[in-house]
Amino acid sequence: MTQAEDLSALSRWIGRLEKREDTIGAGPLRELRALLDRDDPEPREGEPIPPLAHWLYFLDTHRQSELGPDGHPRRGGFLPAVPLPRRMWAGSRLEFVRPLAVGARAIRKSTIGDVSVKEGRSGTLVFVTVRHEISDAQGLAITDEHDIVYRGEAGAGASPVAAPTHEAWQREVRPDPVLLFRYSAATFNGHRIHYDHPYATRVEGYPGLVVHGPLIATLLVDLLRRNRPGVALRRYAFRAMRPLFDTAPFELCGAPDEAKRTARLWTRDAQGAITMDATAEWA
Repeated sequence: MTQAEDLSALSRWIGRLEKREDTIGAGPLRELRALLDRDDPEPREGEPIPPLAHWLYFLDTHRQSELGPDGHPRRGGFLPAVPLPRRMWAGSRLEFVRPLAVGARAIRKSTIGDVSVKEGRSGTLVFVTVRHEISDAQGLAITDEHDIVYRGEAGAGASPVAAPTHEAWQREVRPDPVLLFRYSAATFNGHRIHYDHPYATRVEGYPGLVVHGPLIATLLVDLLRRNRPGVALRRYAFRAMRPLFDTAPFELCGAPDEAKRTARLWTRDAQGAITMDATAEWA
């Protein structure tokens, strides 16, 4: 079968469903607290978990023999068997209906919502949208639409766009292999571009280790939490525009609109380009 035939057959994955159950334990929350360098109190049963902490649960636990050469699970199970070698987290749109609590037993229902093929500067791109619905005994708690992009070998990426400079909040992050390894461990993410420097540079052609998209999104929410402690996040959306690497520091930036209870959040790399653009809405 040719690659074109493989791509045309991907639509049959639309509607595919997967369910996972997990207990919202305190251990992963302690790991996240340490990773973000926060002094939050000990997580206690019944208390709400912080926004985006649901990414620490319902993890892929494929057997070692089921992994591909990049450290990801081999394709063709729940996710489509896309015949392109590179896979990245392109963005998400989340709604926090009500908080998940420590100690709760929860279910995540995941559905393949869409599969589309596009042509970009770097060649063929395949976008897969997965809708996650997380519920506990009281009903729906979080919806999370996750966009995954598959592409060919490393090539020309998107042209850099200058980041805004009107931020009211700003914090510098110096990514290093320890930070990236700890996040990979906390999320049981085997993707080698985040911790295996020879693989990331010599096989996939990156200038260094790649900072995880969900880690960047979590750091942006952490910036909001540090500047508006106690806010209840209602909606959050982000789009990855360019990768960040462990070769240089980057800046977390935020500009709130207090009247609307919203904020634009973004990351700015060492060259002044925007790399992730996000919006947050709180109660």
